[in-house]
Amino acid sequence: MADAHDPTTKMKIVLGTMTIGKEGTNPIATRIYTVAEAGELLDTFTSHGHKEIDTARVYGGGTTEEFLGQLDPDKRGLIIDTKLSRSSKIGLPDGVPTTHRPEHLRQGLAVSLKALNLDKVDIYYLHAPDRSTPYEDTFRELNNLYNEGKFNRIGISNYMAWEVAQIVEICERNGWVKPSVYQGIYNAFHRGAEPELFPCLRKYGLSFYQFNPLAGGFLTDRLHRDQADFQGSRFDLEYKPQPYRTRYWKDEYLDALDILRAAVKKHGISEAEAALRWSVHHSALSRDHGDAVIIGASGATQLEENLTNLEKGPLPDDVVTAFEEGWQKVKGVCVPYFR
Repeated sequence: MADAHDPTTKMKIVLGTMTIGKEGTNPIATRIYTVAEAGELLDTFTSHGHKEIDTARVYGGGTTEEFLGQLDPDKRGLIIDTKLSRSSKIGLPDGVPTTHRPEHLRQGLAVSLKALNLDKVDIYYLHAPDRSTPYEDTFRELNNLYNEGKFNRIGISNYMAWEVAQIVEICERNGWVKPSVYQGIYNAFHRGAEPELFPCLRKYGLSFYQFNPLAGGFLTDRLHRDQADFQGSRFDLEYKPQPYRTRYWKDEYLDALDILRAAVKKHGISEAEAALRWSVHHSALSRDHGDAVIIGASGATQLEENLTNLEKGPLPDDVVTAFEEGWQKVKGVCVPYFR
């Protein structure tokens, strides 16, 4: 295991693990198919001084949590966050969807803790809204689980800003533990969270954990306007549904990418490096509010590159301007930050 040091990034960095899991469980995301490879990823991450790991019951059909559990996260000194979604496999009969009803929250967390080989996690997230279950029922049970010592913090993800406000005020009225972290989509070309969600989070004291800082690979050198072969990327035409193509494969986004490429080329900076440095130095994220960048990778080499780029300083002014011009081009077709 590599020697760790204190992190040198301006922002908290969290490792996303959607790329880890048994082969075939999630072709659009999974790239790291063995526990040994997953261990190399963790070693690379901790060698840069970071220790918080983000996962979810749905990742790899549950095998992501199992891989992490086999790597003994407690012994490694890791902080583990996980999530429950309506697609999570928690041992229910076929055809019965997972909900945020009390019995499913409790069963889902028990399944995750067993897979992770842990007694508790740091953050337990609701991965996306379950609007069929009253929030009072959901957060009463989360308060019970919190008091039982099953997790340290409640997280929510993919909710509308008004739902965040409603949830926090329900918890305050009842004296229940409140959500303290919101995980959401955000990057230089997807800033839909800024006008309403960010002010809401600041008012109610929630941190923001950013996912998709590289726009699923769109903000890299791997994709081009006239490209026909997307095999191996999240833009592969064989995958159904097509969340990344729906978000980013539009003329406006390709025009914005052209603007960015012209700017970064002058400085010898890659698109990915620019996007990561933008998140750390030029975005609405704030370390003072406990915000974080969630970064994933297809392997240890790519992760090392991403972590090194996250440690670099602010961007040249013309690259920041290119991101601003690109955002103005795409903001009218940017999909919502919520589900």
